[in-house]
Amino acid sequence: MAPVLISIAPIFLLIVLGYLLRRNGIPNVEFWNLNDKLVYWVLMPALLFYKTSTIELSPGLVGSYSVVIIGGMATALVFGLGVAKLAGLPGSSASSVMQGAARHNAFIALSIAGSLFGSDGLSLGALAMALLIPVTNLAVVPLMVVLNKGESEGNVLLMVLRDLARNPLIVSVLAGVSFNILGAGEVPVLHDTTRLLGNAALPIVLMCVGANLRLRAMQASGLPLALSICGKFIVFPLITVLLARFFGLTELETFVAVLFAASPTASASYTLARQMGGDAPLMAAITTIQTALAFLTLPVWLLLVEQLF
Repeated sequence: MAPVLISIAPIFLLIVLGYLLRRNGIPNVEFWNLNDKLVYWVLMPALLFYKTSTIELSPGLVGSYSVVIIGGMATALVFGLGVAKLAGLPGSSASSVMQGAARHNAFIALSIAGSLFGSDGLSLGALAMALLIPVTNLAVVPLMVVLNKGESEGNVLLMVLRDLARNPLIVSVLAGVSFNILGAGEVPVLHDTTRLLGNAALPIVLMCVGANLRLRAMQASGLPLALSICGKFIVFPLITVLLARFFGLTELETFVAVLFAASPTASASYTLARQMGGDAPLMAAITTIQTALAFLTLPVWLLLVEQLF
């Protein structure tokens, strides 16, 4: 446990640093708002393009990884929605529990994958992001509309597809995979530039994760928190491990898949809850507490996977 904790401690310290800097106005709030845009529109797309365009892809790996990653997410989604409704929670709270159980903080998972497993870990992490981002959005957003009984203009699915088509993370992944399939290799200047930008992405994005935590907005009862934590830190990674073993993923592939499964819920969950009529204070509490707990739960799951191999 100690070596794993030491390896991931700098990642969580950067998250804490980002929280402290923003809450103390260093340098100012506007800086962090602009930083979020820099990460979203430039740094992470550059990293994802570089990794997906240079990773060695095989149909077998992509197919197995899709089933493992998406199967774990789908099970957690159904669990979160099911237990919330069985507990009699209102739709707004149920939607936050669902997000807490099924969504993932790809930036934390990707950072740990790179820290523990180097370039190979980052490449597999980029592949996991490519698989999870569109599927998660296509599943979560329509369900939130139904749960929160929101009135949306036009077709919800069309709205989600339009947003996905403009998502720079997805566009960069599609571009990288296209380069990969065409066998273009590393293009001078283009890949040199995206590699340099990608190297800057992870430390900055981790501080942005911390800057977006909302301790002051926390207001939640114990039951919804417990249900989301159970779905995120038990159901999602457990099903992922079982599927990984069934489909014969390698140790490294399983490690990275579990990192995404056992990572805390996405910081963007709070924004989505606020915009779509969900329980935003509950979502803030789920996001913050899960991020803190992940420092302990992630090493536990990594050690369990190690024992399996």
